[in-house]
Amino acid sequence: MRRFVAVSAAVLAGIGLLTTPGSANPDSANSGSAVPVLAQHAVGGWVGTWAAAPAAAVPNTPDGYPGYSIRNVVHTSAGGGRARVHLSNAFGAAPLTFGHVTVAVQGTGPDAAAGTLRSLTFGGAPGVVVPAGAEALSDPVNLRIPADTNLLVTTYVPAKSGPVTYHPAAAQTSYFTRDGDFAASESGAPYTEQTSVWHYVSGVDVQGGADASIVTLGDSITDGVGSAAGANHRWPDYLADRLHGRYGVLNAGISANRLLLDVPGSGAGQNALSRFDRDVLSVGGVRTLIVLEGINDIQQDPHQTDPAAITSAYRQLVAQAHARGIRVLGGTLTPFKGWRVYDDTLEATRQAVNSFIRTSGVFDGVVDFDAAVRDPADPLRMLLAYDSGDHLHPGDAGYERMAAAVRLDRL
Repeated sequence: MRRFVAVSAAVLAGIGLLTTPGSANPDSANSGSAVPVLAQHAVGGWVGTWAAAPAAAVPNTPDGYPGYSIRNVVHTSAGGGRARVHLSNAFGAAPLTFGHVTVAVQGTGPDAAAGTLRSLTFGGAPGVVVPAGAEALSDPVNLRIPADTNLLVTTYVPAKSGPVTYHPAAAQTSYFTRDGDFAASESGAPYTEQTSVWHYVSGVDVQGGADASIVTLGDSITDGVGSAAGANHRWPDYLADRLHGRYGVLNAGISANRLLLDVPGSGAGQNALSRFDRDVLSVGGVRTLIVLEGINDIQQDPHQTDPAAITSAYRQLVAQAHARGIRVLGGTLTPFKGWRVYDDTLEATRQAVNSFIRTSGVFDGVVDFDAAVRDPADPLRMLLAYDSGDHLHPGDAGYERMAAAVRLDRL
């Protein structure tokens, strides 16, 4: 096969309270403006089970992918008896026509499990035109979807459509063919090429299972960079494992993303404040938001060394979430000593930001990711056992440790 890489949350019933051993009090900061009663409920019982934040347009795709069927492999956190799919043209420059879209439970590779493939409609029509910058939501289909399983969301675009919206750091192999409409093919045989990114698809909702969803907003550490590909070992995945399908867990992480600045021409997405409405507030049934964002503002060029700029952004995220009845937990920034640009000035900024997260009372609770993964002998550095090797991104053990730091009674 040719590889196509695009350049190409109340205590939970039956679940015990877990804290991070040896850490500082992970919930030491409880805001006076906390949200005691959640205003958000899953409208119609619809809850997000999977999401990927649109990040950019695939470079050098002025015509899009006409004639391509792309079989995206996505992983559920919660199950249900009905499903609907979100498609994105957020970074497109022209109307985008989807001629055929299907969803199925994955069998093996690009094969759909027998009897699970469903063709989707949009307002009753078999296809939909999505304007530039817009998104589309399919009609519901009846499909029994288990929690913690892979789905296949296949899109067929029949004509030239302009730049393709995608999510670069999928850590998952998906499949495609250039040979026309094979969206309804239960067999994966036509899908002879592979891609390591997600194209077009930005979310899957389920009905009849979970009570609400948790959104995790962040950068590459939330996106799962450094985790094993295809294993669903990002920290939000491990959190979903702990929740056993009670809540959906939606990953709104984008690798290299920042709170304050965009990186033009990159796949780093819009800054977190710019994309907050689309990736968090507009998502139905959100109960709790966990924010882990800001290390890139500190370590990327131009370096943000004024903690007040970062903490001001946090205040805005919390204020806007509270206005929607969403509880917000602040995640402390993890150690990065040994990373290529690390220095004392950047470390001082991280420490000041973490002090704010722990003690300001702005957040409804704290997830002390820093305390969870740091080396007790050198607290400015990630413990070797949790480090992917680059001293910034955790590996699988580190991501599992981060998920264990989340107090389930605070969700």
